[in-house]
Amino acid sequence: MLSWLNLNIDKRMKRVLVMLAMLISSIAVYAQIETPVTWSYSSKNTKGDEAVLILTAKIDGGWHMYSQFIADGGPVPTSFKFTPSKDYELVGKVDEKTPAHKGFDQTFQMNIAYFEGKAVFEQKIRLKVPSAKISGKLEYMVCNDQQCLPPEEVEFTISATGTPKTADATVAPAVTDPKTAQATTKVDSTSTAAHATTVDTAANDTVSKSGVTPITTHENGGPTEIKSASTWGIFIEGFLFGFVALLMPCIFPMIPLTVSFFTKRSPSRAAGIRKAIIFGLAIIGIYVIFGLGITIALGEDALNQLASNAIANLIFFVVLVVFAASFFGAFEITLPSSWATKADEKADKGGILGIFFMALALALASFSCTGPLIGNLLVEAARKGQYLGPAMGMLGFSTSLAIPFTLFAIFPSWLQNLPKSGGWLNSVKVTLGFIELAFALKFLSNVDLAYHWGILDREVFLVLWIVIFTMLGFYLLGKLKFSHDSDLHYVSVPRLFLSLTSFAFAIYMIPGLWGAPLKSISAFAPPMGTQDFDLSVLTVGGGSNNNNQASAHTAKKYAGIFHAPHGIDAFFDYEEGLAYAKKVGKPVMVDFTGHSCVNCRKMEANVWSNPDVLQRLKGDYVLISLYVDDRTELPESEQYVSKTTGKKITTVGKKWSDLQASTYNTNSQPYYVLIDHAGKALVQPQAYNPDIQNYVRFLDSGKQAFENQKLTMK
Repeated sequence: MLSWLNLNIDKRMKRVLVMLAMLISSIAVYAQIETPVTWSYSSKNTKGDEAVLILTAKIDGGWHMYSQFIADGGPVPTSFKFTPSKDYELVGKVDEKTPAHKGFDQTFQMNIAYFEGKAVFEQKIRLKVPSAKISGKLEYMVCNDQQCLPPEEVEFTISATGTPKTADATVAPAVTDPKTAQATTKVDSTSTAAHATTVDTAANDTVSKSGVTPITTHENGGPTEIKSASTWGIFIEGFLFGFVALLMPCIFPMIPLTVSFFTKRSPSRAAGIRKAIIFGLAIIGIYVIFGLGITIALGEDALNQLASNAIANLIFFVVLVVFAASFFGAFEITLPSSWATKADEKADKGGILGIFFMALALALASFSCTGPLIGNLLVEAARKGQYLGPAMGMLGFSTSLAIPFTLFAIFPSWLQNLPKSGGWLNSVKVTLGFIELAFALKFLSNVDLAYHWGILDREVFLVLWIVIFTMLGFYLLGKLKFSHDSDLHYVSVPRLFLSLTSFAFAIYMIPGLWGAPLKSISAFAPPMGTQDFDLSVLTVGGGSNNNNQASAHTAKKYAGIFHAPHGIDAFFDYEEGLAYAKKVGKPVMVDFTGHSCVNCRKMEANVWSNPDVLQRLKGDYVLISLYVDDRTELPESEQYVSKTTGKKITTVGKKWSDLQASTYNTNSQPYYVLIDHAGKALVQPQAYNPDIQNYVRFLDSGKQAFENQKLTMK
């Protein structure tokens, strides 16, 4: 009997110990500052007074760190700043020795390059003294499948020595500031923190890895190549552009003339077909060489930076507007006539070389029609940042151009079925002009968002598109006429169908002026956050914003910089929002977020928009949204040194990041904390979780805890 009792006590003790261990481990998971990257430093002397600084990042499993080469509008890239010194000078830029994974990200509409496991960076220097200590600061950002951490700044000091005229390379151990050492901590990426607040890093939360198209890598660890599907997508676009070019007045009439030249001036039908095939291959070769020239001239890094660089987008906008004006007949974009003349003279020599120059003469002479199409295609390839994009685009474009010349030479009887040249060819040009003008606005929108101009918000963009496609519909019906258009005596069936499509598309966009999502063009239109008037906020959860109506009449701090979605009347300063919550007697939801936090946007779009959630956010809570990645400078009087990190807090984002880390011991976003008027958490905070019912329970439990607290205090 006694042994049985001892056995049961032993079992119970084991259960208690197991439960206690689980509790302790869960607390450790929910209350920690995640530091998944460890940096180490070294140097080596290469020759004479030259040395190489080696900066190595060891990245925990499941996390990835971003490359240096991320264009504007994307996640925060890794960057390095070296303190200027008379003891050394930099030679070139920091080189990424570890090949980066690459993929096209649908959210940012650009290529994203990132590292996993390990990343090695090297910087060449030229020493002016036998030995020197090189100090500086690096910044990096990491994400996993569930969350992203704010950008982290790390100071470093590296010793380097120079041994002039010595061939042997020596490795010098790095001398680093112990204060900057980074500890590696394993974390559960699906967990949420128990207490939340910020780190001293201006964070730009970014694309989670799951949002990046995976890229295949070589098994031997060699360079990573871009996924072929995206490259072939540019090829298909080029092929379609080439088909449109065939319908232009500079090329379409040339098809029967060129085919007749080969078939009638050749000694046999086989010889004519052979010449037509060579002619087609020459067209492909000319355009592909042109595309390769663009690729080599710019290089991969430049193409990646062009993808979303604000200045580049402004240039693209101007170029497309100029091309549209050319299609409307304002002027013709032509190459020097002497180029076409010389190519035509070479074509008279005959043989394969003569056929090649014939193809070159066609390419040069038709540039007034194909130039805008080629320019638009190259802009699209640059926007996607694909290294072989220009060449693949030109391959598709030229293949589409070459096929008809070859096929009609093989089957000359098909020429009888071709429609006759006429005014419809110019109508094709004008129609393309309207479409290019519409696409040009997308690039202007990118610039407007990057610089916060606020001149092309969603309503203005949609109004311009509605007007453009309405005018296109009237043009196709013959109600608008340009200088090069011939008289339209009747409306053909294709014109009627195209005009109906254009009018229908314009009408489809009208509800977007009042907040309709317009999912089919969401990739082109500015984000919903730029919408000045959103009728959906009156119908989805509307009428429940009465708790915060009074706050709308007060001037809020940072209200000119930040905006809450779905018409929620939010605060963007912690102290100000907390003071208002005390005034109205409501609990507070602190939303640690970021401008580029993809998961934050997903929660706002998919969870906050739910009527049950939105009603609670508007009616039951005072929302305080704190952007941990904002770069707005704090006034000198508000700047301070963080007690948590010892670093100076100089920006709005760093202030809220420091608040999150010091108060809640976490640094990931999104992070939602329900607090009372004393700043105490009411319930367990939550991170990214797209389960709507879970979020409703989260909000309800916080409200209930707040009500219970009020009853206890009475």
